Amino acid sequence: MLNDYIEFKKIKEGDVKAFEKIFRQYYEPLCLYAFSITGRKDISEEIVQEVFYIIWKDREKIQILLSVKNYLFGSVRNQAFNYKEHESVEQRYQDDVLTDDPDTEQSPLELLEYKELENYLTNILNKMPERRKQIFLLHRMEGKKQKDIADIYAVSLKTVEAEMTKACQALRQGIEKWRK
Repeated sequence: MLNDYIEFKKIKEGDVKAFEKIFRQYYEPLCLYAFSITGRKDISEEIVQEVFYIIWKDREKIQILLSVKNYLFGSVRNQAFNYKEHESVEQRYQDDVLTDDPDTEQSPLELLEYKELENYLTNILNKMPERRKQIFLLHRMEGKKQKDIADIYAVSLKTVEAEMTKACQALRQGIEKWRK
């Protein structure tokens, strides 16, 4: 333990041989420890290599209070848990994306009903006054802000809001009729 502390002091001064000694002494045990957390050999090796890279890069700033061994294992543990957390977030995202795919969830009957409703609502939109229809499409389909739409049509923001309200009411009423 005291030997490690002395070696680390040399590392802080830029001694490559001292760094290699610590690296060789702890590399395998740290890889095994990281593997116990991640379950992947390749990731475990990357984590340990990253920890040693950071140690060398930031050697002048690092303060080791207890022991080099504790510092190394703590750093590897933190990196491994960060990896697991990141992996978990990625998995949840992939699961969400896959479950949000309408083609995989909907039966042929549901797809047919969806198409019928879409055609029904398109007919309602086409029966609206042209400006109301265009305002609705710009806002809901193209994501334009109501203020920008007001500028495009040279009308007040209140006019755009009123047209949006009327368009939404017509579509809601259409959906209610379609359900019956």
